[in-house]
Amino acid sequence: MTKERLYVYDTTLRDGQQTQGVQFSLAEKQQIAATLDTLGVDYIEGGWPGANPVDSAWFDSQPKLRATFTAFGMTKRAGHSAENDTALNAVVNANTSAVCLVGKTHDFHVETALGIALDENIENITRSIEHLVSQGREALFDAEHFFDGYKANPDYARACIQAAFAAGARWIVLCDTNGGALPAEVGQIVKDVIAAGLPGDHLGIHAHNDTENAVANTLAAIDAGARQIQGTLNGLGERCGNANLTSLLAIIKLKEPYRSRYEIGITDEALRDLKRASRVLDDILNRVPAPQAPFVGASAFVHKAGLHASAILKNPVTYEHVDPALVGNQRDIPMSNQAGQSNLRKRLKEANLIVEKDDPALGRILELVKEREAQGYSYDTAQASFELLARRELGLCPVFFEVKRYKVSVERRKNKYNRMVSLSEALVVVRIDGEKKMSVSESMDELGNDRGPVNALSKALAKDLGPYQAMIDDMNLTDYKVRITQGGTEAVTRVVIDCEDSKGRSWATVGVSANIVDASFEALLDAVNWKLIRDTAPPA
Repeated sequence: MTKERLYVYDTTLRDGQQTQGVQFSLAEKQQIAATLDTLGVDYIEGGWPGANPVDSAWFDSQPKLRATFTAFGMTKRAGHSAENDTALNAVVNANTSAVCLVGKTHDFHVETALGIALDENIENITRSIEHLVSQGREALFDAEHFFDGYKANPDYARACIQAAFAAGARWIVLCDTNGGALPAEVGQIVKDVIAAGLPGDHLGIHAHNDTENAVANTLAAIDAGARQIQGTLNGLGERCGNANLTSLLAIIKLKEPYRSRYEIGITDEALRDLKRASRVLDDILNRVPAPQAPFVGASAFVHKAGLHASAILKNPVTYEHVDPALVGNQRDIPMSNQAGQSNLRKRLKEANLIVEKDDPALGRILELVKEREAQGYSYDTAQASFELLARRELGLCPVFFEVKRYKVSVERRKNKYNRMVSLSEALVVVRIDGEKKMSVSESMDELGNDRGPVNALSKALAKDLGPYQAMIDDMNLTDYKVRITQGGTEAVTRVVIDCEDSKGRSWATVGVSANIVDASFEALLDAVNWKLIRDTAPPA
């Protein structure tokens, strides 16, 4: 059976940036685009050229992608020709191979928001799409408020999209802009549009999630004949978000009838990177990943109930609709009973720690993990800290050095140019083989800017560890994340640090304290100790 092709169009860099509190830097846009490209989406919408300095620099850089890099804009304004409309020309001049233009298709919006005649709006759509085609661009038309417009005036809504199609648009994207449509009506309207003469292989769906139906509405549109799906990583977007591509990709690849009926650009191998892709966006936003997120959430394949855990150990199919490994996730049975001990032993084995099932240390580790998590620790991603915790309880954690004390200071003062500047300084005293070593470090980058107290502390700790210095010289801190686990004046801070070394190893550690510096130092210490263990350093 020949599969039909579905095309995936991602709008994270535009729709996602419309989320309250979200503003991507140029480096973050580059990282997100690279992640999406590795997944295998067909189109990556970069944003609106000229809307702000970051977007302008982003389009000027012209990233090298396998996906079709797409610029977004709006149809020309009334009273201007397409050739002389400055906003439209800014989009065209971005020199992307594809351009998506949004235009009104709801008569109410045309007359009220734009304040122009209905025929004039259709003329604007036609001339704008014709201009894109004349420039050799692949043209897409986002039919804004289409479903609301169709319910109010189906003849006019159809006339708008038929004009765009006749003008040469490759894709006509039906938008549920307010997110209020439901699956049954989406399916019926898409069928009506196709019956009226617009081919399904030129139709797309763009759904918002205001009724928690964006994914269902997208599937309904596919069932009715649409062949392009739009959405964002993790459902990021304005108000309640957009259709969640993270879920849609997994559904289309793994669930019937979509798995047998359709082909998308995401390979089986790329799908196993889906959870990582989701985490990349969460890390950029400095957000705690949604544990209940379908397919990729930390709780998506967690089986806590005793009956469920027992059945899962016999056959995972009993309570899992897909194999978690297919989306890069993993099964977890909480560490609270005998099944939990089996799961713990599995995690210890992954850290090269073989523990017999009757070892009483297993119970102690379980209790310690629960106690620490109640204090704010999280070992889901901080596997290195979990390994060290287990090693200490098993008596298998060598001692390389002892921290006797440390101090951090932050000074605010005027420099020689009479400008107020900050200066962070850290002092760390360690004992190695009976010898005390004191290291002091400032936190200045190559431009003379202060990088903060945690940076100073990290540099001081790694400045002189005597016989271990050569082993940690290739260790780099790659990310630093802070979470507040309790609110108010008694807030508890969780710090997670990601590190890597020249051997390509990467690891994460966690520290928790009411004091952010203490939490950071705890995570730093774990990072250094894990590295020394991995390099088989001799204990002091």
